[in-house]
Amino acid sequence: MSSVSVTESADCLQVQGHVQYDTPDHITPSNVHTSPLEQFHVWFNQAREANVREPDAVSLSTATALGIPSSRMVLFKQLDKRGFVFYTNYTSRKSRELEENPHAALLFFWREVSRQVRVLGRVEKLSKEESEVYFRSRPVGTRLGAWASRQSSVIGEDDLANRLAEAQERFGVQASDKEGDVPLPDFWGGWRVIPSEVEFWLGKPSRLHDRVRYIRVEGSPDEQPRWMIDRLSP
Repeated sequence: MSSVSVTESADCLQVQGHVQYDTPDHITPSNVHTSPLEQFHVWFNQAREANVREPDAVSLSTATALGIPSSRMVLFKQLDKRGFVFYTNYTSRKSRELEENPHAALLFFWREVSRQVRVLGRVEKLSKEESEVYFRSRPVGTRLGAWASRQSSVIGEDDLANRLAEAQERFGVQASDKEGDVPLPDFWGGWRVIPSEVEFWLGKPSRLHDRVRYIRVEGSPDEQPRWMIDRLSP
């Protein structure tokens, strides 16, 4: 049974309560890394060690040129010295919005350890070579799926199965095969979010949470940025 209680009427669903956070550790500007990427590395590994379910699942928020937002869950795949990487279809809604408005927000929520990480930044496409390396590491079935899916487009009931069958015939492999040569589509690849702001949130009782925010120093290089670190009120 959920710890959340609700009251319901014909036209309203009202949430009455929520679980209280009570984490034993604390974060402050004095005990975090000077780099948010290093701090994320530590927290991500701790989430894995704590058996957080899908620590790589992250909410990605984008917006159109007019500022109309949309969010969806994607899989975080890489942290490098420039930022956070995920992969997708370049014709999808998220990619179209990133082309129009090259800024994004990421939000990791690790419920089991009462932690969140919020990232804001501009985006860039990965090179074809970088995307190729990752694509080749994927199972045959998911590589075929990239060819079969016209992501975010309206499809008929049998369209996806038909397109998968076409891809299997085209490349001479089956989705269940362990090996096979399925190349990288031109319409598929990676995006990198280069952070300008990163916040680490730690759940505490009575909603008096710990919050530490990093703001990139203006003009500092992407490869070796400098950061201002502040504590935020909950």
